Amino acid sequence: MSATTDKIKGNWNELKGKIKEEYAELTDDDLTYQEGQEDQLIGNLQQKLGKSKTEVKNWIDSL
Repeated sequence: MSATTDKIKGNWNELKGKIKEEYAELTDDDLTYQEGQEDQLIGNLQQKLGKSKTEVKNWIDSL
């Protein structure tokens, strides 16, 4: 399990708020998270933000 996965699991509601502050165009549907679906969430963010998987993970880790 990665640090990103741990961060998503532990603080998702807080992270979700920070993500929406930075990227207001993301919807609640874009940010829907279910336990065990971290890779799917990161993939959705990748697609919506036009960033690589590494960029998305690094960005989440920095929040």
